[in-house]
Amino acid sequence: MSTPTIPRGPGLFEVQHPNGHRLITNVRRLAGADRTPGSILIAVAGWLLAALAGGLLFVSFSGQFRYIFLARHQPVSSLIEALMFDVGMVIFSLLALGLARAGKAARTERALIMACSAGSAAMNYAAADIASPRSVIAFTAAPVFLAVVVDRVIAVIRRHVLADSEASPWTAMGGALLAVTRLAGLVALYSLRFVLAAPSTAGGLRRLVLAAAPLPELRESGSLEVPAIEPPSTKKAALLALYRVHPEYGNRSAASKVAGELAAQAGLTAGTARAYLYRELEGRAS
Repeated sequence: MSTPTIPRGPGLFEVQHPNGHRLITNVRRLAGADRTPGSILIAVAGWLLAALAGGLLFVSFSGQFRYIFLARHQPVSSLIEALMFDVGMVIFSLLALGLARAGKAARTERALIMACSAGSAAMNYAAADIASPRSVIAFTAAPVFLAVVVDRVIAVIRRHVLADSEASPWTAMGGALLAVTRLAGLVALYSLRFVLAAPSTAGGLRRLVLAAAPLPELRESGSLEVPAIEPPSTKKAALLALYRVHPEYGNRSAASKVAGELAAQAGLTAGTARAYLYRELEGRAS
């Protein structure tokens, strides 16, 4: 079976206005021959989005107005402030849709849509009965769901125009949330370690900070350079240098044991090393 060919040319006929303006230039174009596949479905989705946005924004506005009016008791001011996030979401949505239809990125506008959605959800959360999960969901679902739908419509329009994909702000938000979760886990873990082994944890943190932030030395030429660490000149200095980076540094109850460990490395007897460590601790305490 041979592949049908699309006819070329101006079409069957052309209708012109008496002033020369062409009302119909190509019958095949009017029939959709030059339309990108899927554009009708996307256009229908856009109109459905407009209808959905009108309903959800009204729901969101009702919760926000209730919360603000109870706080301000000023009808006009409460009305304007209740519209703030919803109107902002509409503005940024229109800007993002316009950029998407032009094949341009709209990352900032899409991120601002999420920010307006979060602000609207926060106001609705304040208006809800926070003791009831059902009440919280009923008040906060509308702006969040609308933001998700708007973001997906923008992404699909951009893919339809440029045949590529643009990273969603939800991806960046998820990455930031994951990083915050990891940081919170590390803080909790090291806090627990500090409770269980305070001296060694504090010593390790001290060494980490000192290694990460070495002090520069100002030369006569004005250039900055990290000073070189000179080897200790005496056995006592060698012992104290080893002790000051030891995990048990500052722990008086462990000083005798540490002195026995470090004495041989510094070329001292255990008793002399112990005396030096106790003297170091006394000077540190004073």
